[in-house]
Amino acid sequence: MPLPFIVLDRSAVLLLGVCAGAAIGLGFAGHAGSGVSSVKAPACAIPTKTNAAPPEVAAARLCGSVPQKQLIATLRQGRPVRVAVFGDSYGDGVWSGLQRQLPRASFDVVKYSQPATGFTRYKRLNIDAHTAEQIGGDPIDIAVVSFGANDVQGIITDEGKYGPMLGDRWKAQIATRIDRFVGMLRRRHAMVYWVGLPRMREAQTDSDMGAINAFYASEMAKLGVPFVDTRPLASDKNGQYAAYLPDPKTGERTLVREGDGIHMSMT
Repeated sequence: MPLPFIVLDRSAVLLLGVCAGAAIGLGFAGHAGSGVSSVKAPACAIPTKTNAAPPEVAAARLCGSVPQKQLIATLRQGRPVRVAVFGDSYGDGVWSGLQRQLPRASFDVVKYSQPATGFTRYKRLNIDAHTAEQIGGDPIDIAVVSFGANDVQGIITDEGKYGPMLGDRWKAQIATRIDRFVGMLRRRHAMVYWVGLPRMREAQTDSDMGAINAFYASEMAKLGVPFVDTRPLASDKNGQYAAYLPDPKTGERTLVREGDGIHMSMT
């Protein structure tokens, strides 16, 4: 089935980030030109005390050249850059767009995403354990993550306590799980990018998703992870939700969203 252009647009923005990551890697590998790169990584928030933090959490807060080791090794060896995509159903869309756009001779785009998953649903599927099992010993140069659509709900913490959505207990538990997840990827020296959720049709759903985006964007800033905002790509010229948008190549009115006003159309 042809991929809707909104997915391609999301991926095009992400592709800029991926290429920036590759360019940074090339610079560290000694293959870049003499010019100074204008790409700037987000600032990292390094906690004053890290001794008590688990290894995964401490690793999540590292930035700079450390997460790029795997990419540098890949570039030096002349192998295709391995891009691993994690997430829920939106992760599926990002994977589809990337594997269609990135040159297959230079990039190997691998799908690890799984619908109906999220950081509030660890009783259904523990993302940390599941992802570690999926990856195994395989190398990852660039990790692209898109979660959040299924996190618009309360949470049962690791201690068995309930926390309402975006309440203090919810935020603390989700932040811990994100720290562990990003840390797991960075311990493998992958460069990590986070893709936000698009605009939604129903006002309350859009407000909830926007709040989730804001929370994840804030957490990514703390971890030094680039956050890709996709809401402008899913909006009309007035910044509102649109089921149809003009195809950027032909100008034709094109269906880009499913009837539920949440998911992207794949027709």
